[in-house]
Amino acid sequence: MWHEERQRRIRSMLATFGRLSIDQVTEDFGVSRETIRRDFMDMEEAGELRRVRGGVVLAAQDAEAPYLERAAVRRREKLIIAKAAAALVEAGQTIFLDAGSTTTMLAERLAQLNGLTVVTNSFDVAKCMTSNKDMAQRKNRVVFLGGEFADNPSATYGAITINEIARYRADFAIVSPFGLDVVSGATSYNPDEAEIARAMFANARQRVILADHSKLGVASRVSFCTSTEPDFIIVDPKARQSPVLAKLEAGTPRVIVG
Repeated sequence: MWHEERQRRIRSMLATFGRLSIDQVTEDFGVSRETIRRDFMDMEEAGELRRVRGGVVLAAQDAEAPYLERAAVRRREKLIIAKAAAALVEAGQTIFLDAGSTTTMLAERLAQLNGLTVVTNSFDVAKCMTSNKDMAQRKNRVVFLGGEFADNPSATYGAITINEIARYRADFAIVSPFGLDVVSGATSYNPDEAEIARAMFANARQRVILADHSKLGVASRVSFCTSTEPDFIIVDPKARQSPVLAKLEAGTPRVIVG
């Protein structure tokens, strides 16, 4: 793996977790500790991160949770993706949304539509939908899935959540993975998050992946679908700079560049 690719993946992982250990990165990338240490030093000199004992943190990291860091990163790109995803949805449809900063931005858009049923394990998605003062008038309905509650992001997971997902048949399952790669497909770092996405895809008529440009070519620990399974992959315009995009377009029914 070339150093440009390693550093791009390090940026993506930091945007998601806010903090990385050198052991975590060397294991995921399959390279030596010295190689990753040099990458960390180069990125610190560029002002992209700050080295701490045993690993690195975002350069601007404070006491906020990693999810809040993630929500603030590439906000413009995520808004573009959310707008394009909302354009697929029609009044009266049932939508699965998983937990993440991009799907939360999508929920803000969906709250302006009418007659939707949004089924989600995400507290932030549910809050966005229900905090709209016109919710009753728009006749939108939110189903917050039960299960074991966890933070970062605030969401439910586990067997109870999976069983509840199986009770619904949605028009769309819209999820945002950790990474999207032609070989590994859509992946999550957290196995519980991968199981949620897999269950939502299994119970939806159409499956949608939301991925900003930093996620393309990135593979994490747990795959929940191949790169050809989604009916739609929605990316931001900067994704055109990635060689991965052309490969995805060759195998996916439709790739939408927002």
